[in-house]
Amino acid sequence: GFGLRGVEGKVAAAKYARENNVPYLGICLGMQVAVIEFARNVAGLSGANSTEFDERCETPVVALVTEWQQQDGTQQTRAADSDLGGTMRLGGQKVALREGSLVSQLYGADQIVERHRHRYEVNNTYLPKIIEAGMAFTGLSTDDEPLVEMVEIPSHRWFVASQFHPEYTSSPRDGHPLFNGFIQAALAYKAETAH
Repeated sequence: GFGLRGVEGKVAAAKYARENNVPYLGICLGMQVAVIEFARNVAGLSGANSTEFDERCETPVVALVTEWQQQDGTQQTRAADSDLGGTMRLGGQKVALREGSLVSQLYGADQIVERHRHRYEVNNTYLPKIIEAGMAFTGLSTDDEPLVEMVEIPSHRWFVASQFHPEYTSSPRDGHPLFNGFIQAALAYKAETAH
C-alpha cells in the first residue's frame, strides 16, 4: 500500500469518505493523503502530492520541511534542534487545539501531548488556499513556526486526521479520544444509513 501506486488508493479512499460523508480517521500518512486529496479535488491545486511519492510534483502540499520553497523562492529551513531525529520528528510533542473544534471537544482540552514518528509534513505554503476551500487545521505544533498536527472538514459528518500516532498513547482499558470519537461516529453512521 505504499509507493506512488499504493498511495493513490489511499487518496481514493479519502475522496470516497469525503464525498459520501463517511466517517474518516486518518493517522500520519492518512492525514497527508486527506490533505493531498482535498488540495487536488476541492482547493483546485492540480498536481498536489507529496515529495515522498513524487519528488518532482508541481504542488508539494506534503514535503520534508527542508524542501519547502516559499513563494519568493527562498528555501524553508528549521533550526537543528527542531528537526528531531535528523529528518524525523519523534516522540511526545505538544499540540495546540483550536477552541470549539471537534478535536478540542473530543479531548476536552486546548493542548495535548501526542507521540510522533514521521518525516514529511503538510507544507505551510499551501495552507491559505486549502483553508479557503473548507479544510480546517485544528491542531498545530507549538513551534515558533507551527506545523499541521490535525485537520478536520467542518462541513463533513466526522472527518478528522492527525499527523501523530494516537495508537501510541491508547490502551484497551482507556480508549483514546480519537478512536472513541471515530467508533461513535461510525456507529451513528451505520444506524442512520441502515436499510
